[in-house]
Amino acid sequence: MSESVKRAVVLVSGGLDSATTLAVARSQGFECFALSFDYGQRHRFELEAAGRVCAASEVSRHVVFDLNLRAFGGSALTDDIDVPKDRDEAEMQQSIPITYVPARNTIFLSIAMGWAETLQSTDLFIGVNAIDYSGYPDCRPQFIDAFTQLANLATKVGVEGDDGWKIHTPLLSLTKAEIIRRGIELGVDYSLTVSCYDPDQQGRSCGRCDSCQLRLQGFETAGLSDPLDYA
Repeated sequence: MSESVKRAVVLVSGGLDSATTLAVARSQGFECFALSFDYGQRHRFELEAAGRVCAASEVSRHVVFDLNLRAFGGSALTDDIDVPKDRDEAEMQQSIPITYVPARNTIFLSIAMGWAETLQSTDLFIGVNAIDYSGYPDCRPQFIDAFTQLANLATKVGVEGDDGWKIHTPLLSLTKAEIIRRGIELGVDYSLTVSCYDPDQQGRSCGRCDSCQLRLQGFETAGLSDPLDYA
């Protein structure tokens, strides 16, 4: 690896946001190491999508990390709880939804940080968004700032290294339409992605969960058609 090329660990779920985040990292000249999680999610089709996105992006390595959060449950994504459907924007913003997976981004970033440290990297990319989202507390800038402080306190590279940790959140302040437009500019093929929390047995998106509705609204606002098939 050339000394001028920096490595980064990029969290890739297989969804629209993470695919765009990976494209941004590549556009900034990073050698990308992609990390996905098989955490017992009911929408496991997203892992197939993550594989497609990473293959198309020619990442240096793609790791799918086994992490059984279904052992704890407590979320519509990891337990036998119905995924909310047909909610309007006001309902989405009323409270933290049942699709919130307890401490998920804290766990994911911790594991990403551990891998990055073995790669002699201090750069992490995550596609959190604080505008068009479902109210998750671990998607807020306050969380990212606090985790960055933790990383610099809790790791060898944070204590002894010349560079502090940088958690890149290129989508944090963008609307879903702006994210999609940015991805199109960078050549993201959104037909490879999937965003649905409750796809059918063929992997088709439901079009009714919060994630599907935010995605569809984003494409409509961007003046584009979503390339996915919906049930």
